[in-house]
Amino acid sequence: MPVLDIHALNVYYGESHILRNVDLSVQPGQMVCLIGRNGVGKTTLLKTIIGLLQQRSGSVRFEAKELEDLAPHQRARSGIAYVPQGREIIPQLSVKENLLLGLEALPGGLRRHRHIDPQVFELFPVLEGFLQRRGGDLSGGQQQQLAIARALLGKPKLLLLDEPTEGIQPSVVLDIERAVKRIVATTGISVLLVEQHLHFVRQADWYYAMQKGGMVASGPTAELSKDVVDRFLSV
Repeated sequence: MPVLDIHALNVYYGESHILRNVDLSVQPGQMVCLIGRNGVGKTTLLKTIIGLLQQRSGSVRFEAKELEDLAPHQRARSGIAYVPQGREIIPQLSVKENLLLGLEALPGGLRRHRHIDPQVFELFPVLEGFLQRRGGDLSGGQQQQLAIARALLGKPKLLLLDEPTEGIQPSVVLDIERAVKRIVATTGISVLLVEQHLHFVRQADWYYAMQKGGMVASGPTAELSKDVVDRFLSV
């Protein structure tokens, strides 16, 4: 059974038809990459899954349950974590305080949970030495690691990542790639990733390519051809 199953999904901004009959699925423990040029609807799809945008028609099912009537915080507590493009950490809060916010996705939230799972420091060692530093004082790559670590503290079953390597130095890109691969391999969390970095795309098990709000190609990333890369990934 897919952990995420999307069928015939249509989403509008006002009267503008953005997502057009989108079908997509993510299996348990699978890493799926969504590719496409800027403006084709990739971020819109992630925002619809987490509930920040409402669908006009179609279905979004998480563990076989329809999500349409659930608010974003309810989706988060059901096991979906979202790391948006731009990271959106809180710059005035310390690294530790940002991490603690991730515990709000657990049952009972911060009223019941104050323990930061040390696994996040195994994935992102740089954060452990910066716990008292303000989030806004971190580099872009460090902020991205903080955002992913914060999401993981909610113990999700599905992690949505929107262009996690955008604007990040190459050495940190590789750190994030390795961490995401390790997350999938060791925790069984499923990942739906929007990404333009080809090396990262190829780490996924499966890809979907979007164009003009619809899915136009899909398959194992091992079979991702140069033609598909040139048509849908190059920017």
